[in-house]
Parts: sequence; C-alpha cells; structure tokens
Amino acid sequence: MADQIRRASTSVTNNIAEGYGRFHFADKLRFFFIARGSLAETLNIFITANTVGYCEKTKVDDVRQLTHSITRGLNGYIAYVRKQRQGADLFGSVALREDAPVYIFDPSAWDEEENNE
Repeated sequence: MADQIRRASTSVTNNIAEGYGRFHFADKLRFFFIARGSLAETLNIFITANTVGYCEKTKVDDVRQLTHSITRGLNGYIAYVRKQRQGADLFGSVALREDAPVYIFDPSAWDEEENNE
C-alpha cells in the first residue's frame, strides 16, 4: 500500500504541473481533473489501510483534512481556469486532442514469424 500511496500522491502534483504547462484551458482542466481523482485515490488508500489495521484513524483523519483542503484549492483554481478560457480565441472552446493511432493487424505476419523461428 505504501507504493500505491506514493504513486497516487505523486500523480496529484505531476498532473497539476502538467496541466499548468498546457496552453489551452480545456487541456489544463483535463489534467486538473486527473489530479483531483488521484487525490481521492490517495485518501481511499489511507481509509483502506485503516480498515485492515495498517494505520491509525488519527492518521486517516489528518489525511482527510489535508485532501479536503487541497481539493478546495484545486477546485478554486479549476474555476479560475474555466473563467479565463485561455486559448479559446485561438483554438476554440473544445479540448485539443491528437489523432488516434491507426493499428493494422496482419495475421500473415504471425505466420512469417513462426516460420523464421
């Protein structure tokens, strides 16, 4: 569980930083929402750890208070970014997305690999 806590909590700050570095507001928001989800995941892991007896309830209460405080701040920043709508005049108001990769399945390539082995 310690590894899960490290990964989830690191994901919060990494996604905030990633979103901050994006130009278009919809792209920023996508990363901020992921950060918010990782924050909820971090709290959930602490709750689970308490349920199975790995940590004290006081630690969960501290983490709960901290995550709620961070969530309020993040929600405020999300509201600010929505209001600013940076990039909407240049790119429109929908999220920017890359084209999906095209995958081609060629079963005959499998036959060739088996014959070469």
